[in-house]
Amino acid sequence: MNTATQAKQVPDIERLFEPTHDERARQSFVSMLRKHAIVDMRQAVKRDYDTRIAPKLEADGAPPPDWRAIENAMEKEESHRFYSSIRYNAQEMCWLSVQPAVERALPRMIEVAKQLSTDNPSGGSLRLNPDLPLPRYLTMLDVHLAPGWVHAEYTQDDVAQGAVIAFGAKVFSGQHPYRKRPGIVAESIAEWLKRTRPDFKPRRMLDMATTTGKNLLPYKSAFPDCEAHGIDLGAPVLRYGHALAEHEGIAVHFSQQNAEHTDFPDGHFDLIVSSFFLHEIPVKATREVLQECWRLLAPGGIMVHLELPDQSSVDAYENFFWNWDTVNNFEPFYTHYRAQDPVALCAAAGFDARRSFKQLIPDIGTFGEERYARFLRGEIPAPPHGSGGWFVFGASKPRRDQSGERA
Repeated sequence: MNTATQAKQVPDIERLFEPTHDERARQSFVSMLRKHAIVDMRQAVKRDYDTRIAPKLEADGAPPPDWRAIENAMEKEESHRFYSSIRYNAQEMCWLSVQPAVERALPRMIEVAKQLSTDNPSGGSLRLNPDLPLPRYLTMLDVHLAPGWVHAEYTQDDVAQGAVIAFGAKVFSGQHPYRKRPGIVAESIAEWLKRTRPDFKPRRMLDMATTTGKNLLPYKSAFPDCEAHGIDLGAPVLRYGHALAEHEGIAVHFSQQNAEHTDFPDGHFDLIVSSFFLHEIPVKATREVLQECWRLLAPGGIMVHLELPDQSSVDAYENFFWNWDTVNNFEPFYTHYRAQDPVALCAAAGFDARRSFKQLIPDIGTFGEERYARFLRGEIPAPPHGSGGWFVFGASKPRRDQSGERA
């Protein structure tokens, strides 16, 4: 049976989400409001800073030396206060706007997910661990202002958080000019890997903090012979993600694990990835995760983490902009994480600093073929992170020759 035929016959958990007319209107409004805040208002606040605030600070003899000084100045300004208020509320409404439709569909969603976790018609699997301790850094706050984040369970075999995160994320990014479709981050990394490493053919790959797997499934399109695994601490998002993958006819092996210490054997993966994960955990935990990547990566393998640019990679104003999320988006480790040097973190985990990297890569959905060819030739840079480009860092393990020596 081909994948298309199979997908028609396997229940589609997403089709159970049926907002009313008014709910769809609300979601469209929220999506446009968030785009207005994160794109249009962001640009307006920057213009206000450049034309009014910065000259005033310089005239007073105190040009801001770093992002904290800019923050201290901007927190008093009405332009920034208004921007922050709109952005905060728009973020919160992304999740609230989808909850009613999720709640109505939840019994049937649970039934479908439970059925597919038993049948596995596409050859994937779901392995949960109800005894897995959930770290306090996961449970203490509603990260991204999402109530219950990825882990909260309200009934047996719950998938509610998977649906809320999946559909809320579509509201979140629906009007964003550089998030044209779910999984565009993974598409961009996979394309970059294929173009820069044409001989790279991973046998097995791991997506850490996969949530519902939206940034895992595109790797199966790029590397169809690769065995795909995704791990997360949250059982509801894994149940939901597994049901999605089974409907799509894509075999993915989901398991509930802490990325700091997994149960996979040494050298099990040729490719390890994550998307917007490490800034959401303490730096101490980040170090543990990268050490685990070193253990899990096979010789010749590569890890690529899509993340926020570190502080040394952008100017003071950009640091001020990015660090807004630390307090306002319930991401308390954001600023401390961004103060680290990603290459130094890789080296501390056991990777050779000379085989480690941090760089911008193009967004595959908007960059265009001609510009991509020029980017690969080194003629033009990738656009800034979140504005047509994505910031990635990682490292590779050296291959070994037949004698066992590094090659």
